[in-house]
This record gives sequence, C-alpha cells and structure tokens, in this order.
Amino acid sequence: MFEFIVSGLRSGIRGRSVQIVFALGLVLVAVAYLSASFSPRHPRTVALDVGFSGMRFTLILLSLFWVQDLVAREIDRKIILQSLSFPVSRAAFLFGRYFAVLALVCLSTCILALSLLLAVALSSPNYDQDFRVGLGLPFWVTIAGLVIDVSVVAAVALATATVSTVSMLPLLVGAGFAIAGKALGAAVDYLARGADGDAPFADAWAGRVETVRWLIPDLSRVDWRDWPLYGVAPSIEVIAWSVLMAVAYSAIVLALGWRALENREFG
Repeated sequence: MFEFIVSGLRSGIRGRSVQIVFALGLVLVAVAYLSASFSPRHPRTVALDVGFSGMRFTLILLSLFWVQDLVAREIDRKIILQSLSFPVSRAAFLFGRYFAVLALVCLSTCILALSLLLAVALSSPNYDQDFRVGLGLPFWVTIAGLVIDVSVVAAVALATATVSTVSMLPLLVGAGFAIAGKALGAAVDYLARGADGDAPFADAWAGRVETVRWLIPDLSRVDWRDWPLYGVAPSIEVIAWSVLMAVAYSAIVLALGWRALENREFG
C-alpha cells in the first residue's frame, strides 16, 4: 500500500495541481480581501467566512480531480492492470490511492490556510472591529473540519470509481454528494422549525429528508466556522460525534468500493 501512496503523491505533485493550488491561494487572498473591503462592519469576519467557503470549494474540486486522475482514469484506461500484475492486493491499491489523495489534500489545505490567514491579516488593517476573529486554535480546528469534510467526499468519489464504466461519473457523483451533504443540515433545521408555518410542506418533505439522512451524512456537522467567526465553540461531544460520523461513513463507503473492486473483471 505504501508504494501506491508514494506513487500517487508523485503523480499529484508532478502534475499541475500544486501550481493550481498556489494560483487558487492567490485568488483566495484577493477574493477574501475584496469581500472585506465591501463590508462596512466586521471586515475580517466577512473575509474569514468567505475564505472558508472558498477553501471548501477548492479542496473538494481538487480532491475529485485527484480521484479522477489516480483511480478513475487508471481503471478506464486499464492502466490498473499493470499495478495489479505485481503481488499486491486490490485493497492495497484502493486504500493507497485514497491516502495519497488525503495527503495531497492536507498539503493543499496548509497552503490555502496560510493564504487565508494572510488575507484576513491584510483586511482593513486600520479598522479595529469590536469582535475579533479567532485565528489561533479555533481557526485550525475549523480547517481540520474542512479536511474531514473533503475526506468523506473523496471516499464517495473513490468508491464510485470502482464500479463506474463512465470516466466522469466519480467527478459528478462526488460533486453532487458534496452539495447534498452540505445542504442536508439546513434542510433538516428548516423542517424542524416548522418550515415557516407551512405545515403541508413540512409533512410532505419530513419523511423524505429523514430517509436521505440514512444515505447521506450531514456534512454541515463538521463545519465549525462559528468558533473563529463568532466565538461559539462546539462542545467536545459534538466534535467527537461529528468526526465519528465522518470516519464511519468513509470506512463503510470504502469497504463497499473495495468489495466492488475485488469482484470487478478487467478484460
């Protein structure tokens, strides 16, 4: 498995992904800085909020491209046969590639996080807002939540690649999953509050949303940006259960992908 991790890292670094990350980091600094300039109050809070959203979008996009390049394309072009010709298991290939994607995500996260810190520091330096953002432990805990979020999306895309016969399907499924998982929490909260008094709407959709919750995890649970933005720290119990949910879902999805890859014939 270690060989697949190393080869995946080399492929990712030799490609243009690292250059893209640096470019996106500069764009992130510019967007966060400009968004703060348009805010009459709390410019650093606005810059940090926009930056977190931009980071999630960028990291998910990069992780899906890496899954596409390191797994889906190898299966589609049957390059995987060369890897499996050695005395290694298919599980080693699958999990090796997954951890390679995670390593590339972590490297990109560090670059983007430092870029975001720079953007926030440069936002309205002469304005002393009443409520200061937390750029220490709260910031890095939120960044860790982003990595966990992306790791679940990457696991779904990777598992999809093991059964897909269409090269773009893992990318599309992963993107759709990322959107649905993030929106699920807001939908549940909206229905729990009574859907603004629209009882027929709440009754019609409550059961469907509850069914979706058994299929898609609520990725908004690992979004802890309220801590650095507003000082609302999540409890240790909330963090622990959120991490457990993400890890368990990723493990189940990867296990299904492993089983599918074991039974797949490469003619």
